[in-house]
Amino acid sequence: MAVALQQVEVRREGRALVAGVDWEVRAEERWVVLGPNGSGKTTLLQVAALRLLPTRGAVRVLGQVAGRCDLRRARRSVALVSAAVARQVRPSLSAAEVVLTGRTGALEPWWDRYEEADRAQARELLDRAGVGHVAEQPFGVLSEGERQQVLLARGLMASPGLLLLDEPAAGLDLGARERLLQSLAAVATSPTQPPLVLVTHHLEEIPPGITHALLIRAGRVVAAGPVETVLTGETVSACFGLPVQVERRGDRWGAAAR
Repeated sequence: MAVALQQVEVRREGRALVAGVDWEVRAEERWVVLGPNGSGKTTLLQVAALRLLPTRGAVRVLGQVAGRCDLRRARRSVALVSAAVARQVRPSLSAAEVVLTGRTGALEPWWDRYEEADRAQARELLDRAGVGHVAEQPFGVLSEGERQQVLLARGLMASPGLLLLDEPAAGLDLGARERLLQSLAAVATSPTQPPLVLVTHHLEEIPPGITHALLIRAGRVVAAGPVETVLTGETVSACFGLPVQVERRGDRWGAAAR
């Protein structure tokens, strides 16, 4: 079991950001977490990443129990791709250096010693993502789409046991979004890659290969299970609070208000 949450609650200033959440992610599963703004998606992901301890409930990630383990060590097995990580990266680092730091989860390449094999792997991950040409360019001058590809490569650098992505397609134009979804689909459909959890607002941002979906509203789970049974007009309407028509064309999803 990659993630097991039992009756998890996170409260801040008397308000429940997440309440009564039971959720399990198995090794072979790829999940999407959907919900409106303020529904608790990012909070839930932070709990799964062992970056945030719950107010109540039990959290087990990759066999480690939150509150009973060395969190710094346990976090090394969990790759988190998010805007918060991007903001912490020094803009003058090259794209290859940013990916390289994913080996140990550091933010600066001089914090650790890397072998030539590590540098070769970082470049290979960039090539695989289709952005090998930016390897020596400063992270700060890259486009948003290129940055997301670099951060995804960084997340995969350490061969993590769990990959978590918080709205990686936010703010991307159509071309950049589709290129990123191709990269995510390659991860999601590969049996050698780790279990994956993707947070998004939009069904259009769900890549091929996603097997399960969790819908959350006001901190509570609306529905969770296999993607085909969860992503229906009825459940998505209940999640977003308006009548929605859900469509699936091939391996892609879409939704529009009725």
